[in-house]
Amino acid sequence: MTIQNIEIKARTQNQAFIREKLLSLEAVFKGIDLQTDTYFIVPSGRLKLREGNIENHLIYYEREDQQSPKSSQVKLYKPENPAALKEILTQALGVKVVVNKKREIYFVDNVKFHLDTLHSLGQFVEIEAIDNQGTMNVEELYVQCRFYMELFRITPDALVSESYSDMLLKI
Repeated sequence: MTIQNIEIKARTQNQAFIREKLLSLEAVFKGIDLQTDTYFIVPSGRLKLREGNIENHLIYYEREDQQSPKSSQVKLYKPENPAALKEILTQALGVKVVVNKKREIYFVDNVKFHLDTLHSLGQFVEIEAIDNQGTMNVEELYVQCRFYMELFRITPDALVSESYSDMLLKI
């Protein structure tokens, strides 16, 4: 399945404020997911196996590293046996890095929100305006993303261009 996604990631010291805003919008809380993302060595893009108590997918995506809202094409596969797939991918490709995080997951319509905590990196918020039906144009997704950035008072200097994997590789 291919999904069109416009997203931002930002550092935050105020997840409680964002959580309150989401609850005031009657966001659907999906739960707290303790996720392990294993990134594999690939020639282009990013390939990761996400293992969590809520989300479990093999995810391939290509995305520019930029601080403003960015577009990505995401391909998802839900494996029946993640452990076996992980073993195969580890042997065939090698592991680049492993990311462990605590993630709160919320939805307002087609927009997904993550409140992430990573032990060695800190706290973040991610906003993903998602079109998985092919019914929205990219500009509509950008507008949604920008709306929530303003609502959550996310300033340009808080935006992060890199993935967690890239950030961890620099430590």
